[in-house]
Amino acid sequence: FFFFFWRGGCWGLNPSSGDVEKSPHSDPDPWGALHRHKRSWVWNQFFVLEEFTGNEPLYVGKLHSDVDKGDGKVKYVLSGEGSTSIFTIDENTGDIHATKRLDREAQAYYTLQAQAVDRVTNIPVEPRSEFVVKVQDINDNEPKFLDGPYLAGVPEMSPLGTMVVQVAATDADDPTYGNSARVVYSIIHGQPYFSVEPKTGVIRTALPNMDRETRDQYVLVIQAKDMVGQMGGLSGTTSVTVTLTDVNDNPPRFTHSKTPLYTVPESLPVQSVVAKIRAADEDIGSNAEMDYRIMDGDGPGMFNITTDENTQDGVIILLKPLDFETKSSFFLRIEATNRNIDSNFLSAGPFSDTTSVRVTVDDVNEPPVFSTPLGKMVVSEDARVGTSIGRVSAHDPDTSNNAIRNTDLERFFNVDALSGVISTAKPLDREANLIHNLTVFAIDSRKFTCIALITVQDINDNAPVFAIDYETILCENAMPGQVIQTVSAVDKDELLSGHRFYFALAAPVAGNLNFTLRDNKDNTASVLTKRGGFRRREQPVYRLPVLIVDSGSPALSSTNTLFVRVCDCDSDSVALSCGAVAYTATGLSTGALVAILGLMVLLIVTMRRRRKEPLILEEERDIRENIVRYDDEGGGEEDTEAFDMVTLRNLNVIRDPGVRRDVTPDTPTFFHYSSSARPAYKSLPDNVVFREFIWERLKDADVDPSAPPYDSLQTYAFEGSGSVAESLSSLESLSTDSDQNYDYLSNWGPRFKKLADMYGNSDGATVFS
Repeated sequence: FFFFFWRGGCWGLNPSSGDVEKSPHSDPDPWGALHRHKRSWVWNQFFVLEEFTGNEPLYVGKLHSDVDKGDGKVKYVLSGEGSTSIFTIDENTGDIHATKRLDREAQAYYTLQAQAVDRVTNIPVEPRSEFVVKVQDINDNEPKFLDGPYLAGVPEMSPLGTMVVQVAATDADDPTYGNSARVVYSIIHGQPYFSVEPKTGVIRTALPNMDRETRDQYVLVIQAKDMVGQMGGLSGTTSVTVTLTDVNDNPPRFTHSKTPLYTVPESLPVQSVVAKIRAADEDIGSNAEMDYRIMDGDGPGMFNITTDENTQDGVIILLKPLDFETKSSFFLRIEATNRNIDSNFLSAGPFSDTTSVRVTVDDVNEPPVFSTPLGKMVVSEDARVGTSIGRVSAHDPDTSNNAIRNTDLERFFNVDALSGVISTAKPLDREANLIHNLTVFAIDSRKFTCIALITVQDINDNAPVFAIDYETILCENAMPGQVIQTVSAVDKDELLSGHRFYFALAAPVAGNLNFTLRDNKDNTASVLTKRGGFRRREQPVYRLPVLIVDSGSPALSSTNTLFVRVCDCDSDSVALSCGAVAYTATGLSTGALVAILGLMVLLIVTMRRRRKEPLILEEERDIRENIVRYDDEGGGEEDTEAFDMVTLRNLNVIRDPGVRRDVTPDTPTFFHYSSSARPAYKSLPDNVVFREFIWERLKDADVDPSAPPYDSLQTYAFEGSGSVAESLSSLESLSTDSDQNYDYLSNWGPRFKKLADMYGNSDGATVFS
């Protein structure tokens, strides 16, 4: 059985039943004899004052078990919240102390468990008992305005006692214990304009009819004090900013005393701003919005007035053109009225005001005016120079005289300065310029411009041509009647009824045996083969002239050439290679080739070893007497026809010729010549064999895709240091070991100075050094 002792008394707890036993030490009033079997545990409390500032641990209470006989065999153990950090127990006496300052606002109570155990065996001699240590509150927290500072608004001119805002302060102390958390409110700053209710914190107006235009903002200081405002209570303050909101209690007023005068030029465009006026209104926002209207005045319909929503200005707009000669001034009466009127302030008077405005027109020199506008004009493409296509006239509004007329004299047209007649100045071409922009000036002291659009009507003056450059492929395996190309035509002219083209083969080839042309009646034509068995070895390219006739009046025609290339194709008619096929050298015997090469080698060696003769035999002789004229002039380095070095290529190198897109093999004519007319190589003379061989190798180079795209650069198999003929390069003639001496060029005068510098250098340096 446990006994709990504290400064006020003692309680006993029976762990088996929970009944309460009051200690005879605390109250002599007997509850009857103490019978242990009837005692039980009860929930009990210790009280500890918060924020204790003593130097010694604060005594909380004492635990004692009736099992403890005072012989030291019983040990007291404390567990639960703060049992090791805040609360301690004397294991011998059961005294409980608090070792730290307690804050009720941080934790209001602690739940602990006590137990008596055998000191030696640690076996409990009493069941575990639970009790509560409650922290007793003191007034250590001031009231706080958690939502402050406050912003509030109240309409101006509000009656006395109008609610503005409610403030609230909270106190962290215990509201159930004493007056530590009981708060009252008071106003420190803000009187006599506002007041606050002490208990509720409601702020109200203390004066009636406060005017925003006089003062629009007030800053109040509100205090909240606990202990019901008594001496010694803690307090906190907050600020409340009160803004008087606007109401429409002021009408608009025009402040100028004289009639405003505005001057505008006569040339002011319609819908332009003539003037801006403003009525003053002390209100703000929607309460200052106003509408303007023209009440009366001369020149009805000439002006209108609107409101600028950003500035609330009245904007006077011109609705009709001004004419100084007709009317030079206008008088207007304008009214401004508030848009949003508050019925509570109608007694303040009408919420509108009126004013007068005078507008004067300033005369300007007006430009000449065309009597009839220049619109669109039409002229035929075949109109002769000087053909009249229209007429213009103008007058000056400022005078009774007609204005002077002139033109910028555009490239193709003239305008007569007196009569205003527009005529052609040059032949016209619709395909070059379909529409002409003609600018005409009417001039006095100013210049007025008018633009006319002149459209050139088309005539049939262009013949039809192929729509594109066709590249026609004819497979060697093409069948008779096969369509190999469909062609169409274009015409620069634009006929009103549309184009209709007629296609036919030109007369010289109309009856050829290779191709025919079929007009498809839809402005296209198809090219068909008449036969099969085309061979590019026999003829690689055919030229087919096609006649195209249009449907104009008169009809025009043109002849367009269609190039048909014979190609080797696969089974799907896809071209593999096109152009001429080189003949092989199977008809040339080995002995003939050896003889030709030997002859060429001998010729080259002889020419290489031959010494060069000096250019001048005797320096004393007159150079002019040794001039030799030749009727045959060499082609120079650009000449690639004089001699073709293709013959020096290795005769054993035979390539399968491919398609060469950058070289078109030359064909002598459109008509086919049979290869049967060409004799076999073995039956031809040697010179003919040589010529035919060179020609075939030239054809082979033309269609070789691996060769460069120009004939002047070739690869020679027999050139180089390994050849018997040695090098064929002419660059060696410029080397320092040459036998020729060019120093005499220095004696020929200034005209040969450049050559002397290049070839006559005495120190032996070359031109490439």
